[in-house]
Amino acid sequence: MNENVPSPGSVTIRAYAELNDFLPKHWRFRSFTYPLNGGNSLKHLIESAGIPHTEIELILINGSSVALEATVTTGDRISVYPVFESIDVTPLIALRPEPLRKTRFILDVHLGKLALILRLLGFDAMFPGDIPDEDLARISADENRILLTRDTMLLKRSIITHGCWLHSQDTEEQAAEILKRLDLMNSVRPFTRCPECGAFLEPVSKETILHRLEPLTKKYYNEFKTCTDCGKIYWRGSHYEPLMKLLERLNIVIPDDGEKNEN
Repeated sequence: MNENVPSPGSVTIRAYAELNDFLPKHWRFRSFTYPLNGGNSLKHLIESAGIPHTEIELILINGSSVALEATVTTGDRISVYPVFESIDVTPLIALRPEPLRKTRFILDVHLGKLALILRLLGFDAMFPGDIPDEDLARISADENRILLTRDTMLLKRSIITHGCWLHSQDTEEQAAEILKRLDLMNSVRPFTRCPECGAFLEPVSKETILHRLEPLTKKYYNEFKTCTDCGKIYWRGSHYEPLMKLLERLNIVIPDDGEKNEN
């Protein structure tokens, strides 16, 4: 049977771009038929084929944009698209009430190092540690946070509307992927959040924290920031140059304002 001709009780599906990573090799980058033996729910159909709904920004059925709650019938042609990086398709999207791209994150227990990098870049990145998947999903939904994970089953939870599955297992590659996929380069604000807790940093005078500084820090550094939540103090110490090299590897450039005394 020709795989592009729907058989009785089936639909034709075509996934685009990185959504093909979730499909078996023989279904990638082509149209394929898929049976309706699991019912006519669009969400169930797409996820049973392997694609988490949180990875999708636009679904067309027979050329018309539809919501995830839509139903399908035999012979439908379904096109599934990931987030668009350079084209504004907002008027077409019926999948969710809000765009996928938001800059508030929650990360699962395996992504602690990525949380630190995202905070370094100035993003609101919640890392609650080892908590149950249902709690991660609830926080993501309640606070409109993008859930970052490599667990596809976690992203298939119906309560989650904003999420990204990370292709790489390397932390820096994951950070680069997030910046590119969600078009966030213009939103980067390095050294504005506390790497430890994620709260904002604010300048603080040396005199007000002098009693908390080590002797050499008092002697060689004059500009400081403090976390508005946990109170940790930052200056441009020995960790600054490695952090700058990390930003360089991520193709992020920040102006050099002279004194090297942050972190």
